[in-house]
Amino acid sequence: MGDVKAHSDAMWELVDPDARLTEVATGFTFIDGPVWNPEGRYLLFSDMPEDVRRKFTPGQGLVEMRNPSNKCNGMTYDEALNLIVCEHVTSSLQLERPDGTIETLASHFEGKELNSPNDVCVRSDGSIYFSDPSYGRTPVFGLEREGDLGFQGVYRVPPTGGLELVVDRDEYEQPNALCFSPDESLLYIKDTGRALIDVYDVNPDGSLANRRRFAEGLGTRADEDAIPDGMKCDERGNIWVTAPGGVLVLSTAGAHIGTIEVPQHVGNLTWGDDDWQTLYLPSSTSLYTIRTKVAAHREPYMGPSPRGIEMTDVGRTVTT
Repeated sequence: MGDVKAHSDAMWELVDPDARLTEVATGFTFIDGPVWNPEGRYLLFSDMPEDVRRKFTPGQGLVEMRNPSNKCNGMTYDEALNLIVCEHVTSSLQLERPDGTIETLASHFEGKELNSPNDVCVRSDGSIYFSDPSYGRTPVFGLEREGDLGFQGVYRVPPTGGLELVVDRDEYEQPNALCFSPDESLLYIKDTGRALIDVYDVNPDGSLANRRRFAEGLGTRADEDAIPDGMKCDERGNIWVTAPGGVLVLSTAGAHIGTIEVPQHVGNLTWGDDDWQTLYLPSSTSLYTIRTKVAAHREPYMGPSPRGIEMTDVGRTVTT
């Protein structure tokens, strides 16, 4: 179960050849959206078809955190450990504070309802980037209904609020996973619909430029049960992406250097534990872990900003 396969010796610098998957929880329908809480030392993840958000604490097990969860998908934290949540049912991006208060960060663009925010990441200046495909407007994973916008985009919420479209309207079929490079100079965007990844330069003002193809051929339409989905960047800049067969590891040049084989479709992935070297893999009905030699790249909620920029808990404007 879950052997690590290398296409290059570079893979063995990231994962031990003897590393194996461990199933730590099971019995779900389809789980996704994992994020590790460094203070509480637990993993949050969503089970979209069941409309439940759960918490897994190593050594303690599972706790149901929110039911219904508005079929939430991607989640992350800002530096203040406010939880930022993509909700399919409400077609919105939400901020949940530790005291339980909730703010809507984005729900409409140019007066039209968003499709269904899917994945999200935070830059160390406090700006938030998220993808908006249409998956949350389909049965099982969301609330079936017609779209309002007419395109699937990628957006930025500046620290002072508002909403900016950061890619061309018709650039992607189904934009999904997002992640920054360790120094935040690059933003990677995966188009699940076309099974490819693009990379952009991130300008000082947060806008994107110089789009180029990073990887393609990550799956086909014949792989409907294992379409390319989640994506994360490690501390060395390698990209770990879910795809048919498990998790593909791509070098900074886009070369496929290895695969972690997983017996179920992996929805997304994240690193956790005190050293950020346990890879958590929500995979359809089960949650797996595998130890790696490399850690996650430092996102704002994990500790000091990778660029030394101080973030503050800025009040945000509800976007309507």
